[in-house]
Amino acid sequence: MRKSGRIGDGRKAPARLRASPTSQDEGFRLAVRFLAQRDRTAAQVERFLLSRGVTSPHIEQAICSLTDLRYLDDLAYAQRWVEKRLATKPMGQERLKAELQAKGISDGLAERVLTEVFQRNGEEVVARLALRAMSHQGKQLASGHMARFLHQRGFSDEVIDRMMTEFKRSEDVVHEDE
Repeated sequence: MRKSGRIGDGRKAPARLRASPTSQDEGFRLAVRFLAQRDRTAAQVERFLLSRGVTSPHIEQAICSLTDLRYLDDLAYAQRWVEKRLATKPMGQERLKAELQAKGISDGLAERVLTEVFQRNGEEVVARLALRAMSHQGKQLASGHMARFLHQRGFSDEVIDRMMTEFKRSEDVVHEDE
């Protein structure tokens, strides 16, 4: 195959016919270009390089080099991602953990990051933020809907129970004032 990616008669070669990266440098360059688009986890980089035909030893070397250069840092990635996610769409630990794991963050690392974040914020505070955001969207806060909403957002049963108790207490106060 020619360097231009064209077949002998001038047609462009299909992507699957491209030569696979054979050197360590080529795998590293591919990974750097992939990371230049946005922040990624080591697992995401590994999956990407595998899909491009990079061999396992070259993937390991690329990931080690990227980690040494601090281009890859799963802990920092998870911390930034959780903070951003909570700011844009407040949700509970269970759902955040599942989303982090889907991105390739290990169970232990996800637990560590979530423990730190929720020690600062508290899951009940985040649940209140989620409910406030829901009410600002004009949605009615019926107790059944509220419980389903919190469950879908990954809040624990204990937090949902406390939020429901709090909601019922505030609803009782409103009815007493009438």
